[in-house]
Amino acid sequence: MLGTPALAQGLPANMQGVEARALFGAESRGSRQKPEAIGSYAKGCAAGAVQLPETGRTWQAMRLSRNRNWGTPELVDFLQDLSKDAARLPGWNGIYVGDMSQPRGGPMTSGHASHQIGLDADIWMLPARDLRLSRSARESLSSISLRRNGGAYVNDSWTPQHMALLKAAASDRRVARIFVFPGAKVWMCQNAKGNRRWLRKIRPWWGHHYHFHVRLSCPRGMKGCVDQAPPPPGDGCADAQKWVNDILNPPPPDPNAPPPKPRRQLTMADLPRQCVSVLQSR
Repeated sequence: MLGTPALAQGLPANMQGVEARALFGAESRGSRQKPEAIGSYAKGCAAGAVQLPETGRTWQAMRLSRNRNWGTPELVDFLQDLSKDAARLPGWNGIYVGDMSQPRGGPMTSGHASHQIGLDADIWMLPARDLRLSRSARESLSSISLRRNGGAYVNDSWTPQHMALLKAAASDRRVARIFVFPGAKVWMCQNAKGNRRWLRKIRPWWGHHYHFHVRLSCPRGMKGCVDQAPPPPGDGCADAQKWVNDILNPPPPDPNAPPPKPRRQLTMADLPRQCVSVLQSR
């Protein structure tokens, strides 16, 4: 049964009491299994993940030392398709792809809480003009921030091409939602023409001004994959405007709010039991 703690099935001795991020972060290759996203975006793993090639005609994977350019075949196909859309935009020759997933998914050694099942990817806001970057250049080159006033507005580096790329991504049926800073969503709400249904998938979230985060829906046939609840009905513009209003005029803190609890690192007992076999596959 999906979601039954692996501990209940009997964990191997070498996995007991060990943070899952250490186990998954130590893997350098995908498992020898049928491709499958297992569990939820922030509590799962990826069987049979494939690697996005480091360089293509219209994309480059960045920060190769992290070894996070892995995902389901559906994610790799989506990124290659989106890169072709980007290459048709003025000033863009394709996309720079940031973090996807680790070779076997799972909790990451640093950074993201999600990106665990091979269905998430970060796309840099920096237009990809040079697609012949060396490995060392991909470690040192930085993306650009597009936010102003703490994310309430876009800055002068924002262009209509950024909206066109986000629209292309959100219009893809494989995409569940896209995370971007609130000011970008509000700008698009104010400037989008014609059919606005694609705006529903674009959701404001903290950060996400150096990149936007694409999340795919669970592919058909992957029964162990748990979809996130769909976005609320409508274009989401009022919600984004509220985020902006709260940035500009922060509401007073709740004096009765309990202090935030430190996030506990996941262990294998927290993940679906199938994740044990993903780690054991050789």
